[in-house]
Amino acid sequence: MSGIGKMKRIWPLVLSIAFLAPLGSRFAALAEGAADAAIELVDPDVLRVCTDPRDLPFSNEAGEGFENKIAALLAQKLGKPLAYVYYPNSTGFIRNTLNAHRCDVVMGVPQGDDFVQVTNPYYRASYAMVTKKGGDLDGVVTLEDPRLKGKHIGIVAGTPPATNLAVDGLLPGIKSYPLVIDTRADAPTADMMKDLENGVIDVAILWGPIAGNLAKTSKASVTVTPLVNEKIGPRMIYRIGMGVRHSDQEWKRTLNKLIAENQGEIDKILQDYGVPLLDENDKPRVN
Repeated sequence: MSGIGKMKRIWPLVLSIAFLAPLGSRFAALAEGAADAAIELVDPDVLRVCTDPRDLPFSNEAGEGFENKIAALLAQKLGKPLAYVYYPNSTGFIRNTLNAHRCDVVMGVPQGDDFVQVTNPYYRASYAMVTKKGGDLDGVVTLEDPRLKGKHIGIVAGTPPATNLAVDGLLPGIKSYPLVIDTRADAPTADMMKDLENGVIDVAILWGPIAGNLAKTSKASVTVTPLVNEKIGPRMIYRIGMGVRHSDQEWKRTLNKLIAENQGEIDKILQDYGVPLLDENDKPRVN
């Protein structure tokens, strides 16, 4: 299912691959809608989240991912305990978790996903290019740049930037990393970054949140460049929200309100993990 690759993010990755609407009359409306919310939620007294147990920097069982931190923030604001249902991010994820009423929200869903009802976005990001600083690729901001000709480029198979590499005539130099993996044993994005550090590849192309997080701990001095200047190929930029069941209208409004009221704290969590956030003009957000 969702990098966006079996890195959590088959959604933004494979489907080429979202909370701000006002809730209405605030607390009075919340009180009036309490009965409906209770029907919608598996357990109205607990924030139940379905996520992957081994999908850093997004989530893991130890609660170390940025989506874990955002879920904990929401639970705190709701005044509810937080409980997880863990399931691998693979085919059948939504069917076997959210739609099976094992939880009430899935984090990190790209806007436009049809499997769930997506909230307003809580961040906007793109695929990114990672290069070593101080080399002949300094200043490259698009895959159309002729300086990429003849370079060794790492790409996760089946992700949107692969189309651009093909159109730009860069396929002879690519090293492909698997999309669908067993996260208990494989970490292709981390392998890609190690290959960049060791000179096996000259460029690593990853979903931005993964690229930014790996860059923070890289042994090499690297530059993360969001791919916002591509004139061809599939979409590279995505608004990311949370997924709820299509029937859960009141719950979606509640989450939208929470995101709007706590966007600053959410941004801080994302920035702490190195997520390269974009504004609506495709410019890096600087707070």
